[in-house]
Amino acid sequence: MTDTTPVQPAPTQTFLLWQKATRLPFGSRLFSAAVSLKAPYFRTVLPHVVDVRPGRCEVRGPAWWGNRNHIGTFHVIAALNLAEMAMGVLAEATVPATHRWIPVGMNVRYPAMSTGGLTVTAEWTELPDFANFTSAHDVEVPLRFVDDAGVEPVVGSITIRVSPKKKR
Repeated sequence: MTDTTPVQPAPTQTFLLWQKATRLPFGSRLFSAAVSLKAPYFRTVLPHVVDVRPGRCEVRGPAWWGNRNHIGTFHVIAALNLAEMAMGVLAEATVPATHRWIPVGMNVRYPAMSTGGLTVTAEWTELPDFANFTSAHDVEVPLRFVDDAGVEPVVGSITIRVSPKKKR
């Protein structure tokens, strides 16, 4: 009997940085700041990365006036900014160095309003078999949005295109 379980790639630099940072006091905050320096638009929602592992990233956005719209609810674009950060950190912590990724689409609905802080989790329940990606593949990253009251104000996913890096 042969094992068909995909071989897991070596930990990525992003995941190793997360592990190193979170050994320090306020390490998750330092990691969040570093990601926000790399992609400055993220800092507009004051994100806090609270969990990273291959196939999963959880990002928290506070209930502060900068994340609110004119009616006092968590602004959907702020929520989607958190989602893109969660997806990006998940991809950076999971997609092996032999491959690259880029977002190519987002599918979202706004079924409820949220007045509290928001946590967005990007998670693959089963990791894609990147070793067999010899050409570009579109991969969906499911997202879960939960506010402080347990409400799911946004439902959605982001699609990323994963392809082997070109050999130099």
